Amino acid sequence: MEQASRTPPRPQRTEIEPADIKTRLADTFILERDARGEPVFRLAGTRLCAMHGKELKGHSFTSLWSDRDHDLIGRLSRHVFDDASVVVASFQGTSHNQRTLTLEMIILPLEGGNESPRALGAISPSEKPFWLGADPIVELRLESFRLLDPDREPLFLANRPAIPSPSLSPDDSSLASGPGTGRRIRHLVVFKGGRG
Repeated sequence: MEQASRTPPRPQRTEIEPADIKTRLADTFILERDARGEPVFRLAGTRLCAMHGKELKGHSFTSLWSDRDHDLIGRLSRHVFDDASVVVASFQGTSHNQRTLTLEMIILPLEGGNESPRALGAISPSEKPFWLGADPIVELRLESFRLLDPDREPLFLANRPAIPSPSLSPDDSSLASGPGTGRRIRHLVVFKGGRG
């Protein structure tokens, strides 16, 4: 008897609230499959476009990578589209003037239906050198990657108990009044007192 897939549901594009990730929007992108099945940029943040010195919308995602990495990046993208896998990668960017920069990337699955699978990603440089955005990155070379399969729970997590965490809600009653307690405002806790 075949087991049913445990793949968690992917979020819809409409469930992603841009205001919630406003500080990262310039570094994010959305990929979709073109008619040939290749990943292309549906949207790309302004910092990513500036980093590459061109508008990336409609541009092939795999074409940014070295010849050595084209096929592998294409396969990793297909795993995200088809299997709801997550890709985490570290890679090297080489600029037009042969400067190099280490970057990291994550690609997450989005629900777009069988006809239009999509993925949400973000790229972040390890540092922000003075030339970034002025000397365009012309080639990416993969250094390492992890493919996280949602259907295969890691063995070391199988029997691990859940760890309780405090609520981030501003009306959290766990911060009732009393000595050493405060009230929560967004992600901060404000304590009574002041300079004595």
